[in-house]
Amino acid sequence: MELSQEEKIILLRAARASIKSIFDNKRIDEPDYDKFPRLKLKCGAFVTLTEFDKLRGCIGYIFSDLTAFRTVCNAAVQAAQNDPRFFPVTEPELDNIKIEISLLSEPYPINSYDEIVIGKDGLIMEEKGRRGLLLPQVPVEHNLNREQYLSAICEKTGFSKDYWKTRKINLSGFTALVFNENELVTE
Repeated sequence: MELSQEEKIILLRAARASIKSIFDNKRIDEPDYDKFPRLKLKCGAFVTLTEFDKLRGCIGYIFSDLTAFRTVCNAAVQAAQNDPRFFPVTEPELDNIKIEISLLSEPYPINSYDEIVIGKDGLIMEEKGRRGLLLPQVPVEHNLNREQYLSAICEKTGFSKDYWKTRKINLSGFTALVFNENELVTE
């Protein structure tokens, strides 16, 4: 999915307003879908929150029956309130929170580990009733090579880091359009 800078800003503002609505109960208005029809498309989305350059929450949806706009709004609230790794975001923290949005492509099969392209392919591992996901920016941000990336997805899914070395794991890939408040002026 491609978006204009204006569409990206609309989504970033909506994500922030959605988190704020936890505290002020203000309703988030839908955008003008006639003017911005791509925001009405259905796609998976993840919202990542950082505070002082440290992860503060990240939740999203691989698939969604909602518009991209609504999916982002919901993921923002979930990332702020329900990431089990963190306490819920508090109102005083909002000024320090930075938002990153990842809009996901449809998943595609990965038949060989050699197909994985660092920085392009996000990974979804489904194995023994468990599912783990790593966004495509994760190996770049953590300077992981392909083997380390495979180990990371195994650990994220609840297996040992060497699990992929002893068997062919069930992997899908996806790409993501990633943008954040640091890149775009959203005020």
